[in-house]
Amino acid sequence: MAPAIAAEGGAPSVLVSVAPLKAGSLPRTVTAWGSMLSPPSATQVISARTSEAVGAIHVRAGEEVPAGAPLLQLVPDAQTAASYSVAQSALRDAELALARTRDMLAQHLATAQQLDAARKARSDAQAALDALKAQGAAGASTVRAPFHAIVTKVSVTRGALVAAGAALLEIAKAEDLTLRVNVTPPQARLVAPGNRVQVASLDGLHRVVGKVARRGASVDPGTGLVPIDIAVPANPLFAGENAQAEIAVGQIEGYVVPHAAILVNPEGKPYVVQIEGGKARRVAVDVLGAQGDENVVRGTALKADQPLVLSGNYQLDDGMAVRLGGKTANDSAASAR
Repeated sequence: MAPAIAAEGGAPSVLVSVAPLKAGSLPRTVTAWGSMLSPPSATQVISARTSEAVGAIHVRAGEEVPAGAPLLQLVPDAQTAASYSVAQSALRDAELALARTRDMLAQHLATAQQLDAARKARSDAQAALDALKAQGAAGASTVRAPFHAIVTKVSVTRGALVAAGAALLEIAKAEDLTLRVNVTPPQARLVAPGNRVQVASLDGLHRVVGKVARRGASVDPGTGLVPIDIAVPANPLFAGENAQAEIAVGQIEGYVVPHAAILVNPEGKPYVVQIEGGKARRVAVDVLGAQGDENVVRGTALKADQPLVLSGNYQLDDGMAVRLGGKTANDSAASAR
């Protein structure tokens, strides 16, 4: 609705609403977009302990699994099984030899040194068998998730033969995701590890608070941007999902005014209107930042003791009389006194 214009002593006046001009601050933020991913510290590669065959695969890439859930089954290959059988036989032989040596020592047919050697041989045979057991050579074994995880990669297929140390699958901690964003070098200079971050899904429906974990130390030559890693300890977002980050990098000081108070002149310069002696006074300002419906502005000609016009301002010229609630600004000032 257009502001009411009336004549005051032959001069037009405009009905306006005003508010005090208040000094304050708003958070200074850097806005960036990126993708959720698992940081290297939260990722674990599960490898074959010995030469094995993949008996069964219980999960797929992208699946979330609880701690202790079966991931895949491994069966020792023929060579490993044969090595285990040989180790079992060696242990039995060593135990028999130890028993014979004890009997012979009792009959004074063996020495204490021979008994020590038999004991060591038995201990070595047991250690060799235990090592093969630890590698899964005793039979089929099930690999289970060591923690609540997301399966990020499955590197094998059922029936595949894998060598010792070969990667089987990759998992990441489900509760430990990182949002990686990229910012310009000037923005990166404002960011520091520990800065608070508001992370949101692109539809804005899911939000969580994180913090800057790492700021890149160099510019990516391909993009000209600096990577920023944001730790999100507990979140409703998915690995691989795109998200927005609002990184708090400090405070912007100035005068906090509603967005409706800011106008733009024909030259594209922002200004506000204050009331001085019952008349409008246009004041050029610089808009330093915004959050929601509020802006932080500065202007050398701003006066903290003069009201700020919120509505009716777009029809005011310098020196035009104004009315507050049916009175002129001068009348209102007189009433206040």
